[in-house]
Amino acid sequence: MRPLALILLLLVAGGWFATAQAGPSVTFSLDDQGDADAGPRQVATALQVLLMITVLTVAPALVLMVTGFARIVVVLSFVRQALSTHQMPPNQILVGLALLMTFFVMSPTWHAVHESAVRPYLTGELSADQALKEGTGPLRDFMLEQTRERDLKLFAGMAAIEQPEGPEQLPLTVVIPAFMISELRTAFQMGFVIYLPFLIVDMVIASVLMSMGMLMLPPAMISLPFKILLFVLVDGWHLVVSSLVRSF
Repeated sequence: MRPLALILLLLVAGGWFATAQAGPSVTFSLDDQGDADAGPRQVATALQVLLMITVLTVAPALVLMVTGFARIVVVLSFVRQALSTHQMPPNQILVGLALLMTFFVMSPTWHAVHESAVRPYLTGELSADQALKEGTGPLRDFMLEQTRERDLKLFAGMAAIEQPEGPEQLPLTVVIPAFMISELRTAFQMGFVIYLPFLIVDMVIASVLMSMGMLMLPPAMISLPFKILLFVLVDGWHLVVSSLVRSF
């Protein structure tokens, strides 16, 4: 339930932000005296609803961008492409496995968010803006641990931000994109290492077929069962999952 509590916190904070941007609450009346102001009030209410719907739409993607989901799902996709099994495992299984691994990796961070922000907010100890500020602290620490200093300097320079005393003082608009490109770089490094043994198998099979004069036989058709056999013999899923979890 803690991941759901985090999402709830983001949605509640988004609703608070939408309310704050829309201004004070408006009380509608059926009296004819309010007809003159009905137009502007309806427009303000429509904009508030539109902003809230936008927050509800972006919130799940935002939750995925500030976690290890991107690295995990990219590496799992590299595994499938290296095996040349096309749609096996299916996308639903890969995404489901990536989500479960993300919950496992992020459980300490989400526990810290729940204890420092979600629970105090639900009990009335913190306001919405205070809970949002406290809740972003553990997520910021997690992202900074996985982000290269070079990437932080890149986005800080493009945003024309003065050099802070420490990376924890950088805004989330700098930390999140720097975290994303660092995650993609790490995922591609792991994908390169995963590709190497299967590339060797393809080269060996192609050389054997050429030496036997079987030029019309596709090497990928012959190498596929050998790659699957190699992956099973070395317990490939165990190695990939353990490497992914330890990389955090």
